[in-house]
Amino acid sequence: MTSPPTGHPPAGQRLGLAATVGLYALARLGLVAIVTALMLLTGTPFLIALLIGLIVALPLSMVLFRGLRGRLDTALSESRSRRSRERSALRARLRGEGDLPASPGSGDLPERQPDPRED
Repeated sequence: MTSPPTGHPPAGQRLGLAATVGLYALARLGLVAIVTALMLLTGTPFLIALLIGLIVALPLSMVLFRGLRGRLDTALSESRSRRSRERSALRARLRGEGDLPASPGSGDLPERQPDPRED
């Protein structure tokens, strides 16, 4: 079995980050919906219930989704460190310090050919 090309994360890592972000966003939206629905059951107008739901859901999500937020932080830090390594490797290759074989005279500029019109 072949490994994926360097510089590209395996599909599981990409889906892992996207799935974690999506799950966290859905959980937060679900909490807003639940708080809004509870407010609507008490007879509060929809717009007021939605605003209260948005305000109340923020501190509630900090408490209720602590584990999910930790998983999201971990996934984001792994992605950030992977991108940093890739960026460093790319910069090294662009400077000619990478693992690519250098062609002879790759650092030299080509010699200027004399222009016959300059005589």
